[in-house]
Amino acid sequence: MPLHDSHNHLQRFADPARIIAEMRAAGVEGCVVNGTGEDDWEQVAALAEAFPDFVRPAFGLHPWKAHLASPAWADMLESHLDRFTNASVGEIGLDGWVADPPLETQRPVFLRQLALARARGLPVTIHALKAWDPLFDALKAEPPPERFLLHSFGGSTELAKRLADLGAWFSFSGYFLHPRKAKVLDAFRAVPQDRLLLETDGPDMLPPDELVSHPLPDGKNHPANLPRIGEGLAEALEMPFNQLAELTRANHARFFDLAPLP
Repeated sequence: MPLHDSHNHLQRFADPARIIAEMRAAGVEGCVVNGTGEDDWEQVAALAEAFPDFVRPAFGLHPWKAHLASPAWADMLESHLDRFTNASVGEIGLDGWVADPPLETQRPVFLRQLALARARGLPVTIHALKAWDPLFDALKAEPPPERFLLHSFGGSTELAKRLADLGAWFSFSGYFLHPRKAKVLDAFRAVPQDRLLLETDGPDMLPPDELVSHPLPDGKNHPANLPRIGEGLAEALEMPFNQLAELTRANHARFFDLAPLP
């Protein structure tokens, strides 16, 4: 059963064409490549143009780069969204794990992008880490678009339920299959199944060694590891892998507004 990687950063690989070929061979039929700022949006755009049947672009200003934004960042973002009618907004969000930039700098950048996504009716991919109260405050101040995704969600069961009540979707990355992260699996058992997606966040969020089908140097996570990640999640959810694959493939299509899948 083919899979979709709902979140990665393919632009950070030295040879993305080879990575894509290996993803296809592993049974991955497409992915969403997320930009993180003005320094990589054009790389994402180039991948979307070179592999239009495989790469869907997402453009956003990541919270780690909020302090690096030029005065023209919002105009540049809109120009990329104008250029690609199949684009989404992401990766954006709030991060309390980093001290610089502080949340006070991240928040207005995040709010502006939420408003932009809502005005355009685009799905949005959100990064949230150690900033849950600020996230809920932000979503109250600037309501998100109808489709908003908490990527690589690592929160509690309680947080999953609160966010689901707001309409959130959730994508799972293989890093949370490490035994020390078992509580995150409890949260995914509470996630509505019709809002569950699968991702690698490659080259980050490496799964446990036994689930790495495509090892890379320096601990990088190959997006072709996605099927093994799916198998690990299916086992944790006590669900047949084919059922999880079909479910997440259909959910991916609905979230990113793809044509009906065969």
